[in-house]
Amino acid sequence: MRSVADHLAAVLDLVAPLPVVDLAPGAAAGHVLAADLRAAERLPRWDSSAMDGYAVRRADVEAAAPGHPATLPVVADLPAGSGARVVVGPGTAARIMTGAPVPEGADAVVPVEHTDAGTATVRIDRAPAPAAHIRRAGEDVAAGDLVLRAGALLGPTQVAAAAAVNAGTVRVHRRPRVAVLSTGSELVPAGTALAHGQLPDSNSVLLAAAAAAAGAEVVRVGSVADDLARLAEALDEAGAGADLVVTSGGVSAGAYDVVKELLRKQGVGFGPVAMQPGKPQGAGRLADGTPVLCLPGNPVSAHVSAELFVRPAIRRLRGLTGAGRPEVEAVADDAWTPPAGRDQYMPVALTADGDVLRARRAASGGSGSHLVAGLAGSDGLAVVPAGAGAVERGATLRILRTDT
Repeated sequence: MRSVADHLAAVLDLVAPLPVVDLAPGAAAGHVLAADLRAAERLPRWDSSAMDGYAVRRADVEAAAPGHPATLPVVADLPAGSGARVVVGPGTAARIMTGAPVPEGADAVVPVEHTDAGTATVRIDRAPAPAAHIRRAGEDVAAGDLVLRAGALLGPTQVAAAAAVNAGTVRVHRRPRVAVLSTGSELVPAGTALAHGQLPDSNSVLLAAAAAAAGAEVVRVGSVADDLARLAEALDEAGAGADLVVTSGGVSAGAYDVVKELLRKQGVGFGPVAMQPGKPQGAGRLADGTPVLCLPGNPVSAHVSAELFVRPAIRRLRGLTGAGRPEVEAVADDAWTPPAGRDQYMPVALTADGDVLRARRAASGGSGSHLVAGLAGSDGLAVVPAGAGAVERGATLRILRTDT
């Protein structure tokens, strides 16, 4: 039986970071940077005002105080965006707005609150500190400084930084396109009037949402009946233009496990992995070369498998590493006995008890692979290594958080 680590390694061998595209910063959020971004020039480009007020020579106003103001003629009005080349000579001031370039000769800015807000002349009743309210050129970054490192996930602040250094485009990995389908003649779309023996298709909904949360563009095929010809057609359609195909169901040893029957002939490997739930797994390539991950059909098994294998595969396609899930420690609030010889991944709900995090099983049935409704209350997976023995109340558990 293959270990979880060995199966993950086999999964990751199937995928690699996707090709690079150039996107404007405004379109790059959610992508992963493929090349370092350096500042072409310093930022700010010039000394600028951090306040609405008056640019002055400090020597002219250093004696100013309430009741003893300094009065100066205003020689210019400088709004943000002004390109005027102004000189503040001895005994003069320039009205200036936040973000405007500080004029030559000025060495401080007096906030408007410390003045009478005059336009022809201004009375200043408080002396500014040296260089007060001046943003110095290059104090954010100098020309050539590293702004963003390759591998960075671009969120709001990262794309803002790229725009701020005047990058017209950034080099990013294309987002992966993932096709998801579930198999089983018993599956029908949620909301359908159910006949005896039919079940709502929750797996393709779960896996599509998991893939999207991992950063993929998702095509949800839905459910496919246990029919070899229909499955082959659905996989051909799913694989067209996809970077990864994810299936659920049909991977065990049953008489109607058509995924295994069909894809084994194409060289996809199937076999048990030492985990509970999620023991039966498949991974390989479709006939056209598209990577395919074949997960078990029970919903909790599909959820755990998506966290352990699908999410890391999508992140690698995006140019990221690891599962991207934080791990924490929590104290067990109940007790249970894991299966022998397999790593167990128990869905748990977490609560804070002062500085202590406590974990209880999300469903009374524990990690039963059919207990899908209980997943809605879970915050993570308690990882119980094979051979660890029974989990006792009060034991320290390692938790893979899935709620972030």
